[in-house]
Amino acid sequence: LEVPADGPDPFATARRVLARLASDPVGGPELPRFMGGLIGYVGYDLGRRLETLPSLALADQELPLLRLALHDWTVAWDRRTGSAWLAGRALDERIGRLDRRLAEVREQLLAPAPDRRRAVMAGEPPSGLEFRSGLDRAAFEAGVATVRSEIARGQIYQANLTRRLETPFRGDPWPIFRRLRTGDPALFAAYLDLGSSPVTGGPRAILSASPEPFLSVTQDGIVATDPIKGTRPRGRDRAEDRALARELLGSGKDRAENVMIVDVVRNDLGRVCVPGSVRVPRLCRLERTATVQHLVSTVTGRLAPGMDAFNLLAASFPGGSITGAPKIRAMELLEGMEPVRRGPYTGAAGWIGADGAMQTSILIRTFVADGARLTLHVGGGITYRSDPSAEFDETVDKARGPLTAIGGREVAP
Repeated sequence: LEVPADGPDPFATARRVLARLASDPVGGPELPRFMGGLIGYVGYDLGRRLETLPSLALADQELPLLRLALHDWTVAWDRRTGSAWLAGRALDERIGRLDRRLAEVREQLLAPAPDRRRAVMAGEPPSGLEFRSGLDRAAFEAGVATVRSEIARGQIYQANLTRRLETPFRGDPWPIFRRLRTGDPALFAAYLDLGSSPVTGGPRAILSASPEPFLSVTQDGIVATDPIKGTRPRGRDRAEDRALARELLGSGKDRAENVMIVDVVRNDLGRVCVPGSVRVPRLCRLERTATVQHLVSTVTGRLAPGMDAFNLLAASFPGGSITGAPKIRAMELLEGMEPVRRGPYTGAAGWIGADGAMQTSILIRTFVADGARLTLHVGGGITYRSDPSAEFDETVDKARGPLTAIGGREVAP
């Protein structure tokens, strides 16, 4: 399922496609959460289909707004136990077909295949990739000043300003993802093969090392989201790491930014959750990745009767942590400040199960191969207390981890 800019209602179409799979409850704590359903991504610019926004930024990536694939079987690998699950759901009630397919896959997985393993691992990623930004330091700092001016005028409270780095690229994205996965491991890593570009014939793919969950739903309707706001790099040693963590935890600016986004998320969830069920069980806790440390909060709720994962996506998309507050006004202002559209960046990737469960991530720390280039967006939340130079430096810190992981670097435009 691919949705172009002028396509039909994407979530209604996806709901109909998902209904083709058997949805009988299957479960147990030892079973994988995903046992068949939709896998894919929703690009940031799908927000234009959900809200009325200006069209000022250049749309220069030939990628669908939404791409979801229906999977009636899956191989789930449990890294904690070292065990694998082969599971599936019948498509259009054809249980015999599913049984035969699972048996074929099981036989393939158990068969000795040294040649196939070498083929999968073959190919070295290019080294020395040089990325250039569409916004240099001066332009980005001017954008920060503009956001601060709009805050002073009472237009917004916060906005997430971003810039795009890019390098020419028409090679195989898979070796780059393997290097990214090794050098910048993340809980919500994802690789999505999008086929060849209809324009250039080059490969298209999403290579994500995202640490940030977006929305999750259990099969009984419990919703959770964990917005990230506030970032510092990891230290060169334990003492510096702790000092940077104390600085982050003591930053009034970063805490205020996080709390504002929590309020946006609470409002989004309140549109589809049972009244009174939305809670904030954790506020501004410190979490670390291999390259940075963040302030993370958790917001939970319970879906109201008649609401499902697609309603939740429509009510919450794009995520508050990568737009601003108020969300729609911030998106309107950002459209005139960011020279190119975000594409998949700050959209969402993940799965929606046939049983109604869902797990998605925010597409940050994500490379996009668009058939001609490899791109990486970085950004940060701007408040009235933001220092323009420090905000640009934060984007450099955020880019350094994924760029270093793949053997690349940022160079002057």
